[in-house]
Amino acid sequence: MALSDKMKGFASNMQEGVKTSSVSLLSLTLRFISGAFLGFTLALIGQEFAGYGTFSLLFCTIVVLALFMRISRSWRIPHILVFDLICILVAQLLRMYILLAP
Repeated sequence: MALSDKMKGFASNMQEGVKTSSVSLLSLTLRFISGAFLGFTLALIGQEFAGYGTFSLLFCTIVVLALFMRISRSWRIPHILVFDLICILVAQLLRMYILLAP
């Protein structure tokens, strides 16, 4: 095996590693942002119902974020984007209900 073949194999392995790492990082970032929004939204709803303080708001946000990160551990990027789309549609339905309710 010549040196050029080794360098070609090394370059292709490096390229595959960078691709895998960037997809993994993007997936982790999307999961974190989705979980943070979901956690903060649910914590705000809980704060309005129960009237707890800032520390409890932060605690609930972190708990929901951790639960979401645990549940969505095996999801790929399309699964996360579909989940976000469903959450946006549900939020729009709730907003429409609030605006139209007497």
